[in-house]
Amino acid sequence: MIHEQAIIEPGAVIGKNVTIGPWTYISKNVVIGDDCVISSHVVINGPTRIGKGNRIFQFASIGEDCQDLKYAGEPTELIIGDNNTFRESCTIHRGTIQDNSLTQIGSHNLFMAYTHVAHDCVVGNHCILANNASIAGHVHVGDHAILGGMSGVHQFCHIGAHSFIAANALVLKDVPPYVMASGQPAKPFGLNSEGLKRRGFDKDVILTIKRAYKDVYRKGLSADDAIESINKLSDNMPELALFSDFIRDSSRGIIR
Repeated sequence: MIHEQAIIEPGAVIGKNVTIGPWTYISKNVVIGDDCVISSHVVINGPTRIGKGNRIFQFASIGEDCQDLKYAGEPTELIIGDNNTFRESCTIHRGTIQDNSLTQIGSHNLFMAYTHVAHDCVVGNHCILANNASIAGHVHVGDHAILGGMSGVHQFCHIGAHSFIAANALVLKDVPPYVMASGQPAKPFGLNSEGLKRRGFDKDVILTIKRAYKDVYRKGLSADDAIESINKLSDNMPELALFSDFIRDSSRGIIR
């Protein structure tokens, strides 16, 4: 049902079985997939493509121009996957031409109230950003990552899959997969073992990841030496390769 007081510009494409509340504004160059529910007082600007089954609560601002002072109105884009929830007053900005002109969000994510995703960010699948969590421009967040309330991530940082960022943490460097981080600036505080158990990781895999964590954070090894040590633990464990590859590819350096 589309409320008669919703404003939808010509050129917007609305899928099947979409609900749009009163006083919501949807601009041209916006595509909304089937079965989405958009509450009242929502603003969606484009170019933006939103997949199926998303729910957007009141006062959210989706696909707005970014806050980067270099942005000069270039045509950039926001792409959102399926079955995400954007709670009250979320702000999600489009990309800039200084990166890939694209902000991208996967599927099955929860963005709680007042969360902010800046320009050129890439958010994976099954992530949670708790109330007031904010990620600055060009940040990448891996699958199943959790960012606690009031946490902040500096621009260009990468947050690894299955990591856990505590409430009020300030992330200034990359956080490897599986790692729990807390503090200002954020530092490592162990492995997200409970999260891995909940997601069905085999106990032997978790044990091997724990050994890899010790190589990086308990033995005082350099990053290169730690990677070499990790690679000796297993030659055919993709979960471990995710950890070592992330450290090897980090451009900002990992939290230590």
